[in-house]
Amino acid sequence: MAVSTETGMPAEAGAIVPYASATAEEVRLPLSLRLKRAAPHVGGATIALIILLALYGPITVLAVFSFNDSIVLSLPWAGFTTRWYHEALGNTNLQAALRNSFMVACVVAPLSLALGTLGAFCITRMRFWGRGPAAMLMAAPLVVPWLIVGVSAVIFFSKLNAGLSWRTVIAVQTVVTFPLVTVIVSARLARFDRTQEEAAVDLGASQLQVLRHVVLPHLVPALAASAILAFMWSFNNFEISYFVGGFDELFPVWVYSTLRHASNLPVVNAIASLVAVTEVIVVYFAYRAMTWRSNARTAREKADTLTGAWR
Repeated sequence: MAVSTETGMPAEAGAIVPYASATAEEVRLPLSLRLKRAAPHVGGATIALIILLALYGPITVLAVFSFNDSIVLSLPWAGFTTRWYHEALGNTNLQAALRNSFMVACVVAPLSLALGTLGAFCITRMRFWGRGPAAMLMAAPLVVPWLIVGVSAVIFFSKLNAGLSWRTVIAVQTVVTFPLVTVIVSARLARFDRTQEEAAVDLGASQLQVLRHVVLPHLVPALAASAILAFMWSFNNFEISYFVGGFDELFPVWVYSTLRHASNLPVVNAIASLVAVTEVIVVYFAYRAMTWRSNARTAREKADTLTGAWR
């Protein structure tokens, strides 16, 4: 009777008895197979690292050199200092520029959100002649360079004999920003199951109740993402602010005019670092609010919530 070398128990007839002397190298998977299995994990981490470096590498360099006690961006440091931040925060022209840009963005974002949402409903829910060309024209400002838009706006307002100010900036920025909201909200509406609306109507809900309790909760992630992008686009826009801002200086124009003098570079580094950190914090809290509202717990659920806002 054959006896198993591992268990000491009798082996059945015809059974394959494993060898006790088998080494780890003999049962290890081939190198090509192990590399193939590890490639998605290593490749995904590498791509994510490259993207993060491309996005936040320049900002990190600005933040590091904003504490350097020298106007030259070079190593080694001349010394650690915070005086560039004190000069930036004490600059009255900068304070006025930040206030103007913030005020303009606070007006452009809600206007773009309202117009873009209405445009999305018009494109996805209504059927009319010329709907395709209308959608194409509505999205055209997304591909037209802002430089061309700014020059065209200057010519347009000059023909109307209209004075240039932050009001004209609001008008032009709204025109080029609300199509972005339309695209995001339209993508979200296209994925919405219309049978939920039909079920709500069958249960006696009015159209206003369907919009409030069924449709809008589904659109919250897309609306939140659209509001953040609209605000950031408006606040950071240079071309339109430069051409149609008139004598009302906005933050991007202040940065451009200040950088004409090399001695002001550390001050620009300091305020740019503060603005970048503030924007990242705003996006982080918006992300937390979106995932909290959707009851996302795991990393996969949070990622699906975040990417669902763009689809």
